[in-house]
Amino acid sequence: MTSNMNNNNMNKGGAWDRVAGKWKQLTGDVRAKWGDLTDDDLLQVNGEREKLAGKIQERYGIAKDEANRQIDDWAGKLKF
Repeated sequence: MTSNMNNNNMNKGGAWDRVAGKWKQLTGDVRAKWGDLTDDDLLQVNGEREKLAGKIQERYGIAKDEANRQIDDWAGKLKF
């Protein structure tokens, strides 16, 4: 059941597909939101939502649900 919830978050409004497709262009926005992420972190994430959530959890010491909430909030505000 957890994986279904993650899939729903990843594809919410198709926004994450657009984020993944424009990952290199969006890394500046990601660094502005989560400044503790390193360039190496962003290369490892490479547009994968689950990896981004994991890096945010690791760098900020927050729960997975909170990391996902922050990602949803950030991705929802992007203008494509």
